Amino acid sequence: MKIGILSDTHEQADRVSQAVARLLGEGARVLFHCGDLTDVEVVDACRPIETHFVLGNNDHDSGDLERAMRRNGAHFHDWAGEVTLAGKRIAFTHGHLSREVKRLLAAQPDYLFLGHSHTLVDRREGRTRVINPGALYRAPVWTFALLDLERDVLARFDLKQG
Repeated sequence: MKIGILSDTHEQADRVSQAVARLLGEGARVLFHCGDLTDVEVVDACRPIETHFVLGNNDHDSGDLERAMRRNGAHFHDWAGEVTLAGKRIAFTHGHLSREVKRLLAAQPDYLFLGHSHTLVDRREGRTRVINPGALYRAPVWTFALLDLERDVLARFDLKQG
């Protein structure tokens, strides 16, 4: 199973639509958005794929965002979430709440997805692979990621800037 990972899209719905289209073209079946959507148009741009959302530190209109997620049939996980797909435990949060990051790491999931730093990260902490897909806003290169859960292979994609 292939899954997409986005974070820090900061109301860039057009960029999100491009990323979602690319992820679907690459075979993604599920999308994880690690927060800082900041606008319901970003939620709507994710509508073509089953999406799990968490909030980020810039998601001030959380009520509007949650209503948009529910309207689109998406999964809303507040500040942090945990799901199992293809036999893999996946935890995800924005990354700005250190207690959530520590709590999720202590549970030793197979994967922990984070955002917040706008920087691509792929590292191991114990048995957990920690992945930050980068950002589609305020980053030198706009990036998102695709993870093949069966093969444990991560692919990074860039969007053209300008």
